[in-house]
Amino acid sequence: MNYYRFLIIVFLSFLLSCSDNRIIKWENYDEITEIIENSTHEISRMRFKRIQSLSSDKNDIFKPFHSFLKSYDISYHESLKKLILNNDISTIQKYISQEKFSYEDLVKFFIYRIYIHEFDKNLYLNAIISLNPNVINEARDLDNSIKKDNLLYGIPLLIKDNINVKGLATTAGASVFENNYVDNNAFVINQLKENNVLILGKLNMSEWAYYFCRPCPVGYSSLGGQTLNPYGRKKFESGGSSSGSGVSIAANYAMGSLGSETSGSILSPSSKNSLVGLKATIGNISRSGIIPISSFYDTSGPMTTNVMDNVLLYNGMIGYDKNDNLSYEVKKIDLKEMTGFKGSKIKVGISERYNSDSLVINALNDLKEIGVESVSFKSKSYSLPHFRNILTSDMKRDLPQYILGYGNKKLSVKNVKDIVSYNSRDTFLHAPYDQIIFKEIVNDSISNNRLHEMKEETKSRANNYLNSIMKENDFDVFVSVDNDMAGIAAAAHYPALTIPMGYRHNGQPANITFITRSNNEQLLYNLGFHYEKISMNRKVPDIYKKIPWLLFTTK
Repeated sequence: MNYYRFLIIVFLSFLLSCSDNRIIKWENYDEITEIIENSTHEISRMRFKRIQSLSSDKNDIFKPFHSFLKSYDISYHESLKKLILNNDISTIQKYISQEKFSYEDLVKFFIYRIYIHEFDKNLYLNAIISLNPNVINEARDLDNSIKKDNLLYGIPLLIKDNINVKGLATTAGASVFENNYVDNNAFVINQLKENNVLILGKLNMSEWAYYFCRPCPVGYSSLGGQTLNPYGRKKFESGGSSSGSGVSIAANYAMGSLGSETSGSILSPSSKNSLVGLKATIGNISRSGIIPISSFYDTSGPMTTNVMDNVLLYNGMIGYDKNDNLSYEVKKIDLKEMTGFKGSKIKVGISERYNSDSLVINALNDLKEIGVESVSFKSKSYSLPHFRNILTSDMKRDLPQYILGYGNKKLSVKNVKDIVSYNSRDTFLHAPYDQIIFKEIVNDSISNNRLHEMKEETKSRANNYLNSIMKENDFDVFVSVDNDMAGIAAAAHYPALTIPMGYRHNGQPANITFITRSNNEQLLYNLGFHYEKISMNRKVPDIYKKIPWLLFTTK
């Protein structure tokens, strides 16, 4: 096997060295056959109308890197794979301190990896909307600076494209925001940059955080096209709305990503892509500078391949933000408490409807080995009649506030009504699946007083429901599967941590999800760290372990 790998490297190196121009040119291809093949998919929203983007040119993403790409040593790239891929942040920092590679090398490795996969018609995921043109220079500067005692120093991250990053467009996947270049970072980005992280680029997502069309594929945006799942391209859903945040880290495009969640938008893509994802207590992580759905439910959060990296990102993101009305000071996760956690005093509760799920049974056995007791309970019916109305009314109010306070001053739209009008000029290009939810937002007429009442009632209902089950059955943490309880957790402002649990018979990833009372992220991480340590369930998508075969053409 090593011999054949050597031959492949030699062949590709020869091929590249013989070309005066090593730039791959992407050309959109006829995708009708793929669309027809998916037209009978058992999941109706996997029956795509479009896969490639018609609104943006993928080639433009890599233009700032042509000089580097023409001279990059593919054999060196291959040698770095065993040092970088699937290793955690601590290991990466150890190798850099041992001078096995630099932060510049690390950034170039990921850029090239993104490049060769996203330009391969059999491998592309439509994960990336933009890359930071200055990131190589920024990495070089960190190499030449006195390194701070900080594990996040120089670590490349990818960011969901509804989170403001200075100098890059923040689009929410929508063509109307294509030129929404911002002058200031979102608060969470500033927090991370104080820790000297490197922002590699922006990620595709379900347009407008999946509060735009109904029903439509998860992970589709007019700018980025259809995000695809590396565990089964066009076979499994990518999850969303943080679709690019999930598929990019599953395919090892960066060390971690940021997503955002209103209800399930971190938990879902983390589960679908075998990642660790945290949906934090509302207020723990600032939302200012993030394109909103609802200021009552929205939060940002980290998505990583392992729990420890997730903790490091969370600790780097938190902080009080005076511009966020729900923000407050939060303690960092205590790593000593987490690693020294003993599960004997913890009880988890799981609905009896999961009793026949073999993956859940295995997960509960793993928890038992670390001393965690599980109890089964009968699920009760509950109702949150105002949940969607809150989202609709909030977005009508909150999106114009983002545009006014954090958007580019030259944006041609000021509110949802303007966006609907813009899209209506060319629905084939801008809204192929409709924009029915945005039209509902335009017609919303709920008063401020009534909206406040609905929020208070919904949160109270959710808290009473969850707290009553926990009290009656005497447990500390809910156990769920994937994003099954995302809505009720969102309504209650409860945090949730999802962790790889294994794979279904068809190869689809599945996660165990822990949910507990507000401001108990420490407990979730304590439990999650030790569950991960004993279970070790995550596997890399097989096809993304190999060297892609590429057709190199000249431009």
